[in-house]
Amino acid sequence: MIDLRRTKILATLGPASDSIERIAELVQAGVNVVRLNFSHGTAADHAARVERVRQAAARAGREVGILADLQGPKIRIEKFAAGKVELKAGQRFDLVARADVEPGDSKSVGVSYLGLVDDVRAGDTLLLDDGLIAMRVDVVSADTVSCTVLTDGVLSDRKGLNRLGGGLSLGALTDKDRADIVTAAGLGVDFLAVSFCRSAEDMHETRRLAHAAGWEPALVAKIERAEALTNLDEIVDASEAVMVARGDLGVEIGDAELPGLQKKIIRTALERQRVVITATQMLQSMVDNPIPTRAEVLDVANSVIDGTDAVMLSAETASGAYPVKAVEAMSRICLGAERQFSMDTDFEAAPRGLGQADQAIAMAAMFLSEHIKVRAIVALTESGGTARFCSRFRSDVPIYGLSRHAGARRRMALMRDVVPVAFDSRGRPPREAARDATRLLFELGLLTVGDRLIFTSGDSMESKGATNTLRLLEVGPGGSAEGLGTL
Repeated sequence: MIDLRRTKILATLGPASDSIERIAELVQAGVNVVRLNFSHGTAADHAARVERVRQAAARAGREVGILADLQGPKIRIEKFAAGKVELKAGQRFDLVARADVEPGDSKSVGVSYLGLVDDVRAGDTLLLDDGLIAMRVDVVSADTVSCTVLTDGVLSDRKGLNRLGGGLSLGALTDKDRADIVTAAGLGVDFLAVSFCRSAEDMHETRRLAHAAGWEPALVAKIERAEALTNLDEIVDASEAVMVARGDLGVEIGDAELPGLQKKIIRTALERQRVVITATQMLQSMVDNPIPTRAEVLDVANSVIDGTDAVMLSAETASGAYPVKAVEAMSRICLGAERQFSMDTDFEAAPRGLGQADQAIAMAAMFLSEHIKVRAIVALTESGGTARFCSRFRSDVPIYGLSRHAGARRRMALMRDVVPVAFDSRGRPPREAARDATRLLFELGLLTVGDRLIFTSGDSMESKGATNTLRLLEVGPGGSAEGLGTL
């Protein structure tokens, strides 16, 4: 079955969604890409999930991508002797940056990042547990950050810690992440997400490590540090996709700044021809409830209207009580937003001086689709690049990305408006490939007699970036392709 929803759904696997039966239900409900959170689980756990996802996708006849999400250098407090403590505003509380610290109590607790004492100064605000607990830094000594608690609350083991405004200097990749890159390479997943990246160099280092492991993943830069916003353009250029990771980002920059910055990140990704994912707490109430709040519905819909390629579910599908209902709700909201809002592309603002033929052909295809009535755009592609370039422009017609490579089809599963379809063009002249591809789409029920379509291909489709031809075709009897013109 082919899913014609334009916006894609990324769902996190976890205890609530581990079985082959549940994964199959999630795929049937509309999941396009699954996320493996490498903050939890062993290599064997991840390998078993990959196998189950591949089985479920094959049974459903769908292309389902897999994203491995590196843990990254998230700063956490250590454990308490009693598991948690209750803090009151005004009390003193120490964060101890020492390897041999004892379990914490109501006066102090250890921190995982021993360099914290070098990165903070008196007057800074530290936010713990996603901002639920705030502390003001009063004094910094050799191994202790002494604070005043600003908000009442309960603080428990291993909660996260951020500095308001960012500025913590630890790198994006830990030793665990480097080992996990090798694990992910062995599993053959399609996307690799880099947590807490600060600059393009973090992405370049990740790519070098992946290449050393014999792997060429699509890299996803998670924008969740204040520093990443300063370096946003270069990070986007160094990645295949970006994620608006609103949890830690919102903590670092403040919730009031988050909506505008989310829109900026989405806009920047689209302008620079990259895929973009919007994530974190999109349907958070569905961890415990079978329906979303109206505010959550509007949040998801606004992301769709802004042009995000994909929306992500985290705890909702990993540990929530209603994982399948959460996906169904997400799909329903995306479809509703897509029906209600349709925007024409401003080609005057489109990129100039395109350096690649496939980019120019993609832009021409989308321009034509705006000015003549066509049923679909069909991109015959090796890597998925032409389909991605097409999907950066708003259009009312679906883009069918036809490729012989399973990996390319799974990458296209994350691209807005793109429907990946298996098709092998090897050994076929361009006109024959166009005819056979059109017949395949006709047999799949995606085209009917009389439909016009824009078809992009290359003289030699066995090469990446070889797209150099655009054809306007009409579907004839039995799915035949009748040429109306070639550019």
